[in-house]
Amino acid sequence: MMDNKNFELNGWTPDQLGSLAGKTYVITGANSGAGFEATRIFLAKGAKVVMMNRSEEKSAAAIAKLREEFGAHAEVSFVRMDLAVLDSVRAAAAELLEKVLQIDALICNAAIAQVARQEITVDGFESQLGVNHFGHFLLCGLLFERIAASYGRIVVVGSNAYKMGLKKIQFDDLNFDNNYTAWNSYAQSKLAQMMFAYELQRRVQSAGKDVQVLVCHPGASRTNLLKDTASCFNKMLWAMLSRIIAQSAERGAWPEVMCATRDGLKSVANYGPTKRAETVGPVGECSLDRLALDREMAAKLWTISEQKTGHAWSLS
Repeated sequence: MMDNKNFELNGWTPDQLGSLAGKTYVITGANSGAGFEATRIFLAKGAKVVMMNRSEEKSAAAIAKLREEFGAHAEVSFVRMDLAVLDSVRAAAAELLEKVLQIDALICNAAIAQVARQEITVDGFESQLGVNHFGHFLLCGLLFERIAASYGRIVVVGSNAYKMGLKKIQFDDLNFDNNYTAWNSYAQSKLAQMMFAYELQRRVQSAGKDVQVLVCHPGASRTNLLKDTASCFNKMLWAMLSRIIAQSAERGAWPEVMCATRDGLKSVANYGPTKRAETVGPVGECSLDRLALDREMAAKLWTISEQKTGHAWSLS
């Protein structure tokens, strides 16, 4: 157990980690950005990592880079998964369950952001809600029993964008067919992720399951999050601003690594950088808007998510 007083004063860093030998971590979106840096940290501490990524080519390149750094026998592997396609999530979960007998933490890191024009997934979802929420909702449900058998954790990587935009789940128009904006749809997707996490906490506790569900955010980090989806203006604006206000992708990975490994964290909390409006700085407990804890909205979202994904959770 880490010294809580030191944690509060100085924030968490990977230097506080001991050996993670014998642990297995599953990370979505791990071939670049914060997910890749989290993988590096886990491997450096002796853990096994399974990356769940969309691109086979980029994953192979990432694994080659990691093995160059940590040696040919570094325990890192890849399962192809496209979170925008529910059948792909189902196939990937089945493959993972065949290969991996233990999941100490599933880190829901992958995301798309600021999609310039409305895009609809093959399953009929606005793309950001489909990838960021529905895809992860299904993945968590399919892997839950293996995580529970491992006394493991689910780490949901949110964003402080959840308290911006419309500040609600727009149940009457989830896809923003009537008035799509890149920002409002992204904010809704991150709010949905966080509401799902806190609702899952409540259901896990009620069922007496030994699974921790934790929520974090990366702050403002220099990653490729906007590279393929944002408008040209937003990409150029972020390219300029990120040099001034953002931290490295490595530091952006620290909150999710902490939530996957550190004991004694609060369930109803949001962890991430704590300085400059929670965009950078020491990692610790951040503010949490009551909006994310709206039980009525979360219960409705859960029901709709089960219907949309075709997966009914069994927590009894």
